[in-house]
Amino acid sequence: MNFVNSENPQEERRRYERSRLIIDVFFDGTDLTGVASTQDISAGGLYMNTKAEIPEGSLLTLRVPLAGRDLVCNGEVVYSHPGRGVGINFQGLSEEDRASLEQAIALG
Repeated sequence: MNFVNSENPQEERRRYERSRLIIDVFFDGTDLTGVASTQDISAGGLYMNTKAEIPEGSLLTLRVPLAGRDLVCNGEVVYSHPGRGVGINFQGLSEEDRASLEQAIALG
Protein backbone atom coordinates (compact mmCIF):
# COMPACT_ATOMS: atom_id res chain seq x y z
CA MET A 1 0.00 0.00 0.00
CA ASN A 2 1.21 3.45 -0.65
CA PHE A 3 2.26 5.43 2.39
CA VAL A 4 2.89 9.14 2.62
CA ASN A 5 5.72 10.12 4.97
CA SER A 6 4.61 11.62 8.25
CA GLU A 7 6.55 13.39 10.97
CA ASN A 8 4.80 11.15 13.48
CA PRO A 9 5.79 7.55 12.66
CA GLN A 10 2.89 6.26 14.77
CA GLU A 11 0.46 8.02 12.45
CA GLU A 12 -0.15 5.90 9.39
CA ARG A 13 -1.19 7.84 6.29
CA ARG A 14 -2.36 6.22 3.10
CA ARG A 15 -2.78 7.68 -0.34
CA TYR A 16 -5.77 5.43 -1.18
CA GLU A 17 -8.87 4.55 0.80
CA ARG A 18 -8.76 0.95 2.04
CA SER A 19 -11.67 -1.48 1.91
CA ARG A 20 -12.22 -4.67 3.89
CA LEU A 21 -12.99 -6.50 0.64
CA ILE A 22 -12.02 -10.14 1.25
CA ILE A 23 -11.21 -12.11 -1.89
CA ASP A 24 -8.77 -14.82 -2.89
CA VAL A 25 -5.57 -13.59 -4.53
CA PHE A 26 -3.29 -15.84 -6.52
CA PHE A 27 0.40 -14.98 -6.21
CA ASP A 28 3.52 -16.15 -7.98
CA GLY A 29 7.07 -15.26 -6.98
CA THR A 30 10.54 -16.51 -7.72
CA ASP A 31 10.39 -19.42 -5.28
CA LEU A 32 6.73 -19.68 -4.33
CA THR A 33 3.21 -19.81 -5.67
CA GLY A 34 -0.01 -19.80 -3.72
CA VAL A 35 -3.44 -18.50 -2.90
CA ALA A 36 -4.12 -16.07 -0.08
CA SER A 37 -7.10 -14.03 1.04
CA THR A 38 -7.03 -10.28 1.23
CA GLN A 39 -7.55 -8.62 4.58
CA ASP A 40 -7.94 -5.22 2.98
CA ILE A 41 -7.33 -3.72 -0.45
CA SER A 42 -6.99 -0.30 -2.05
CA ALA A 43 -6.09 1.06 -5.47
CA GLY A 44 -2.50 1.24 -4.21
CA GLY A 45 -2.08 -2.25 -2.83
CA LEU A 46 -3.34 -4.90 -0.47
CA TYR A 47 -2.64 -6.89 2.64
CA MET A 48 -2.98 -10.62 2.18
CA ASN A 49 -3.17 -13.29 4.86
CA THR A 50 -0.74 -16.09 4.17
CA LYS A 51 1.35 -18.49 6.19
CA ALA A 52 4.00 -18.35 3.46
CA GLU A 53 7.11 -16.46 4.55
CA ILE A 54 7.60 -13.80 1.89
CA PRO A 55 10.40 -11.34 2.67
CA GLU A 56 10.15 -7.57 2.25
CA GLY A 57 11.31 -6.48 -1.19
CA SER A 58 9.99 -9.63 -2.90
CA LEU A 59 8.35 -9.06 -6.28
CA LEU A 60 5.19 -11.04 -7.00
CA THR A 61 2.80 -11.40 -9.89
CA LEU A 62 -0.74 -11.17 -8.54
CA ARG A 63 -4.04 -12.30 -10.04
CA VAL A 64 -7.00 -10.64 -8.33
CA PRO A 65 -10.50 -11.73 -9.46
CA LEU A 66 -12.74 -8.64 -9.66
CA ALA A 67 -16.19 -8.15 -11.15
CA GLY A 68 -16.02 -11.14 -13.47
CA ARG A 69 -12.48 -10.58 -14.72
CA ASP A 70 -8.97 -11.10 -13.40
CA LEU A 71 -6.75 -8.15 -12.65
CA VAL A 72 -3.16 -9.27 -13.24
CA CYS A 73 -0.41 -7.01 -11.93
CA ASN A 74 2.95 -6.91 -10.24
CA GLY A 75 3.43 -6.10 -6.59
CA GLU A 76 6.27 -5.49 -4.16
CA VAL A 77 6.14 -6.75 -0.59
CA VAL A 78 6.62 -3.63 1.55
CA TYR A 79 6.19 -5.29 4.92
CA SER A 80 6.00 -8.84 6.14
CA HIS A 81 4.54 -10.51 9.21
CA PRO A 82 6.09 -14.00 8.85
CA GLY A 83 3.48 -16.72 9.16
CA ARG A 84 0.61 -14.19 9.13
CA GLY A 85 0.69 -12.06 5.99
CA VAL A 86 2.27 -9.37 3.83
CA GLY A 87 1.54 -5.83 2.69
CA ILE A 88 1.96 -5.29 -1.03
CA ASN A 89 2.24 -2.15 -3.19
CA PHE A 90 0.93 -2.56 -6.72
CA GLN A 91 3.56 -1.85 -9.38
CA GLY A 92 2.76 -0.53 -12.87
CA LEU A 93 -1.03 -0.70 -12.54
CA SER A 94 -2.66 0.79 -15.66
CA GLU A 95 -5.19 3.59 -15.24
CA GLU A 96 -7.88 1.25 -16.62
CA ASP A 97 -7.03 -1.46 -14.08
CA ARG A 98 -6.84 1.11 -11.26
CA ALA A 99 -10.31 2.42 -12.23
CA SER A 100 -11.71 -1.15 -12.31
CA LEU A 101 -10.20 -1.83 -8.90
CA GLU A 102 -11.61 1.39 -7.42
CA GLN A 103 -15.05 0.54 -8.82
CA ALA A 104 -14.97 -3.01 -7.38
CA ILE A 105 -13.88 -1.62 -3.99
CA ALA A 106 -16.71 0.92 -4.04
CA LEU A 107 -19.24 -1.85 -4.76
CA GLY A 108 -17.77 -3.98 -1.96
